[in-house]
Amino acid sequence: MESISAKVLRSIRRKGRGYVFTPEDMLSFGSRAAIDQALSRLARKGEIRRLGRGIYDYPKITERLGPLSPAPEAVAEALARTEGAQLQTSGARAANALGLTTQVPARLTFLTDGTPRSRRVGRQIIELKRAAPRKLRGAGTTAGTVLQALRYLGAERVDEGVIRHLSRILTARDKRELRSLMSAAPGWARSAVEQVVTDISARSGRRKASKHDNQRTNG
Repeated sequence: MESISAKVLRSIRRKGRGYVFTPEDMLSFGSRAAIDQALSRLARKGEIRRLGRGIYDYPKITERLGPLSPAPEAVAEALARTEGAQLQTSGARAANALGLTTQVPARLTFLTDGTPRSRRVGRQIIELKRAAPRKLRGAGTTAGTVLQALRYLGAERVDEGVIRHLSRILTARDKRELRSLMSAAPGWARSAVEQVVTDISARSGRRKASKHDNQRTNG
């Protein structure tokens, strides 16, 4: 009969390198005590890595650098998963991820409807902060990330350049999702969202054509 350790390892390997998990993710294979023992055994053998209290990963490995640090998002997702909570990236990180700022936030903060908590993983502190439901609309989607970025930037910094950049990088599906979340956007941002989800290149072309027609008429 296959041991609990073998079942757990097989499940982890199916997820692939970079997978971050907690004992709760493995409870289908045995009791909490048995899972804790299995994970401790696998960590001692070097099959998995213990990142901190109650959290592990199956690290990505490179020939030059060896085991890589886990993605902060993967750690936050694993923590939120323990209680089935939603997870949304914070505004500063959202703006950076979308290429709207070059500033990398020093503290890795995520919003959740679950228990607030923080966890040190290596040199990083990953914080889950409880947020109002409206700030969790679109959690886990690119559209939700856009709303977070707009909130972070504020009305003064959301200009035509930001709108053009977002309109260019978002897929048609992202734009449909963003339009469906319009009511969750701050009042000042709804015009910007409308412009992002509209084909602004076509509107720009129409403006140029109109200007050209006016010049011909005036000529």
